[in-house]
Amino acid sequence: MDAQLPATSIAQLLADHIVALKPAALPPAVKQKCEDLLIDVAGLCVTARNEDYVTSALAGCDDDGPCTAIGHARTLSAASAAFVNGTACHGEDFDDTFEGGPVHAGAVIVPAVLAACERHNPDGQAAMLGIAVGTEVMCRLSTVVPKATHKAGFHPTAIYGTMGAAAGVGIALGLNAKQIVDALGIAGSMASGIIEYLAEGAWTKRMHPGWAAQSGIRAALLARAGFSGPRTVFEGVHGLFHGFAHTIKGNYEAVTGDFGARWVTETLAFKPYPCGTMAHPYIDCAKRLAARGIKAANIKEMVCEVAEGTVHRLWEPLAAKQRPPNGYAAKFATPFILATGFVKGGVGLGDFTAEAVRDPDVLALAAKVRYVIDPDNPYPNAFTGHIRVFMTDGQVFEDRQPHFRGGANEPLTRADIEEKFTLNARHGGWDDKRSTAALKLLSTLYGGKVDLAPFRG
Repeated sequence: MDAQLPATSIAQLLADHIVALKPAALPPAVKQKCEDLLIDVAGLCVTARNEDYVTSALAGCDDDGPCTAIGHARTLSAASAAFVNGTACHGEDFDDTFEGGPVHAGAVIVPAVLAACERHNPDGQAAMLGIAVGTEVMCRLSTVVPKATHKAGFHPTAIYGTMGAAAGVGIALGLNAKQIVDALGIAGSMASGIIEYLAEGAWTKRMHPGWAAQSGIRAALLARAGFSGPRTVFEGVHGLFHGFAHTIKGNYEAVTGDFGARWVTETLAFKPYPCGTMAHPYIDCAKRLAARGIKAANIKEMVCEVAEGTVHRLWEPLAAKQRPPNGYAAKFATPFILATGFVKGGVGLGDFTAEAVRDPDVLALAAKVRYVIDPDNPYPNAFTGHIRVFMTDGQVFEDRQPHFRGGANEPLTRADIEEKFTLNARHGGWDDKRSTAALKLLSTLYGGKVDLAPFRG
């Protein structure tokens, strides 16, 4: 062994923690979050099933098999089912968020583990453990070097999702500690996802979770078959953080220190609006300001205090964020999003169509929105909102929100998440009778066999 290499690597410490876990030992709050994830992900796959990017993703797969692409009659290999479901789930940017990352865990981990279990180990308890472990690994990894991955030009969900998927699938399929280390090491060479989609609203962000999900399956299966991967995949001089965060100095204790004893998964947030998470508090502020009777025509300027770490994705170039080129780009344009919330009283799936992004009233208000950087903003540990409105008559109005609604400080209830599922399924063409039956099946999946056949078609 090279004297410069650690006797025990981060991946080895993590794998030892993972294999010690059993489904029965998961805390009730973690089990509940795994149930919520299952409901949310399934509904999001249904809502997007007829969208062009999903039909393209499905058509691009040439490996049919026994696994379910939710909402479609055609069945696929485990890897392709995970790819299509992950792409569909994340496609409308309506999926869960971990505020400390930020990363979107459900769209990666749930499709990966469900597809792997449907094909190789259809045990509901194993699936629940895999989803819990995969989510925990992914979220913890995103906190090692906060903000660095985005700044380096990569999508954290894509990078850390691949690792989380490998871990989650690994434990769900019964891999031992050495095999999980190999799976993580292999997955490090599969991680990818640049954020150039921001330039013109291209579709690639949508496929990042699907790609990470299928990569996690492939890494776990290779490791199970004896393929080796570098055990220093995380902290190595040519490791994951060197490649995607441009540093190997980070808080690795955040990954392994109390793994299995404390669960960051419990704090996972669910979205009330189908757009970039950091814009959500600004929508809530805008809605409250509009409810006070402020008229858009009388607004001279709206100035928002923002976190520096969000500017390059959600605020710049400002002109493009005030007038996004298409509906997908609009989902990452805070000026347009908050103007939509102000003018329309909310933001829904119908507010990102080709017609909606040309709404003259919304665009007129968005053109009045600008930002200033708040050096004390707590991002990424919390997502906040602030709008100061300057009126043409000299009056000034202001609204602030200290947290993300749907997150740890104001979580959505199970009833909220089930209602969201029903609305999403309806948007995707399922009637309420089928939605009710689907919710009943989802409520029992972890207690029995992973059978996704009723979700086809």
